[in-house]
Amino acid sequence: MDIRQLAPEEISDRPSDRRTVASETVYEGFIWNVQRDEFELAQGTDPLRRDYITHPGAVSVLVLDDDDRVLLINQYRRPVGMTMWEIPAGLLDVDGEDPAAAARRELAEEADLRAEQWDVLVDFHNSPGSSSEANRIFLARGLSEVPDAELHERDGEEAEIHGTWVPLDAAVRAVLEGRLNSPAAVVGLLAVHAARADGYRSLRPADTPWPGHPDLR
Repeated sequence: MDIRQLAPEEISDRPSDRRTVASETVYEGFIWNVQRDEFELAQGTDPLRRDYITHPGAVSVLVLDDDDRVLLINQYRRPVGMTMWEIPAGLLDVDGEDPAAAARRELAEEADLRAEQWDVLVDFHNSPGSSSEANRIFLARGLSEVPDAELHERDGEEAEIHGTWVPLDAAVRAVLEGRLNSPAAVVGLLAVHAARADGYRSLRPADTPWPGHPDLR
């Protein structure tokens, strides 16, 4: 392995300009498709072929109240056959919708809540070796309830959603003890725990550009 000496501020994921030789959709699904790409790692080398899920991306919301508690919601997840404690989240499946607006919508739909203060908490890719999915987690504070007349009617798996408020430190312990496994919840809880150390001053504004999302570069 080539170990390079880099300054900490140089450590950053970046888009790559490697040449695509061929690309086709090999499966069309209900929510996402499977794409097959052939590409060159270096000019003149034999192309590599990879299949991966093309995904619209998602937003998640780490909800923190004035008592340093986080909101976790419980939902059934068919692929892993588990009911999981998660944070509110949803797909970026509305054409032209801003990620921060999508986060506000998901918070209202899944948790019946609104928030006055929004920050970008952390960005991540669920599985960059097999999916294009990018996920942005927002930190939501300054909470209020959605009026009864504006409540969203949940259906499908979302109809079974129920929630609980957990002290942040207890939620982090649940992650480290292996009791919470949802990727957005794990990443979000550890990130907000780290951000709390400097009073959340290191967080980015809610409208910060998102070059990690393939469609938002």
